[in-house]
Amino acid sequence: MLQPFKRCAGVLSSLIILITTPVVLAFPALTLAEETEFAPVEPSPVELDLDLFPAPPAYAPSHSNPPVPSPPPPANPGVSAPQPQVVAPLRLVISLSRRRVTVFQGSTALKSYPVAIGRPGWETPVGKFQVKQLIRNPTWKHPFKGDIIKGGHPDNPLGKFWIGFWTDGKNWVGMHGTPNPESVGRAASHGCVRMYNKDIAELFAKVQLGTPVTVVK
Repeated sequence: MLQPFKRCAGVLSSLIILITTPVVLAFPALTLAEETEFAPVEPSPVELDLDLFPAPPAYAPSHSNPPVPSPPPPANPGVSAPQPQVVAPLRLVISLSRRRVTVFQGSTALKSYPVAIGRPGWETPVGKFQVKQLIRNPTWKHPFKGDIIKGGHPDNPLGKFWIGFWTDGKNWVGMHGTPNPESVGRAASHGCVRMYNKDIAELFAKVQLGTPVTVVK
């Protein structure tokens, strides 16, 4: 079982996305060999781009005899209607040996990104999971001192995006950016999956809550 604060972790009251400021519990940015990053300790807001369109207004005739629509042309019995194309959902596969996360659509690999994984003794958990948190600009908070680095700050150990996919009910592991890009490609984290900031931004835009995440050795 994970020890408190060993993994990229934070205590959540629930997995419900709240309209509050994201708070991340973590050790302060130390040296590259000592840096620890943790997940939010509270549910944090996920900025959702909602395109709300009003329903079309009900037909209101301007006179007593509204126009009658023309009947549709007769169907050609020799031509079948085109069938809608079924698009397979996205899924993520994190390979610890290759230190890469690959985006799949069905069996097709769309793109692969380099990552940093957990160092010996702080291994990234292996198994099948789902995206459970999507947080922009998470606020980082020291678990003991209470020091805070606001979301979006260049020294924030979590970068600008957090994709949480594993929890034991108290601690969290996820994918995130890093102010230490030289660590990407190495076993350097305390369990989390670090990515280049530009890559995590691109991946964040592709996934959604419930996207499958498989971590393999």
